[in-house]
Amino acid sequence: MKQSYRYIIGALSLLAAMMMVPNGMAEAATARDNYRTYCAQCHGVNGSGGGVNTESMSVQPRDHTDAKGMSGLTDAKLKKAIAEGGLAVSKSVLMPPWRATFNDKELDALVGYLRELCKCSE
Repeated sequence: MKQSYRYIIGALSLLAAMMMVPNGMAEAATARDNYRTYCAQCHGVNGSGGGVNTESMSVQPRDHTDAKGMSGLTDAKLKKAIAEGGLAVSKSVLMPPWRATFNDKELDALVGYLRELCKCSE
């Protein structure tokens, strides 16, 4: 029961962070900066999946440095996962949708940054 409260608190924290950043506010930042601000808590600063929020997660976040695993994902699927959240691509409901935070240009830049992390292409 105590662990479920952690999930709820974590989800509410992510929701609060998303609501405080209007669409386009992140545009001035680079994809790397955006990744470290919005994704690193779960996916880790270097993208290996070992972020600070992962200790109590039953489903571990994807390792974005895994070239083999990432090569099997299209850019369109990665963009959909970022924009619409994990549930939209049959992954964890704990990954929030970021469409309200990032515009299309920023989403594309994040996908490009993921390709840099994995040193792979679709």
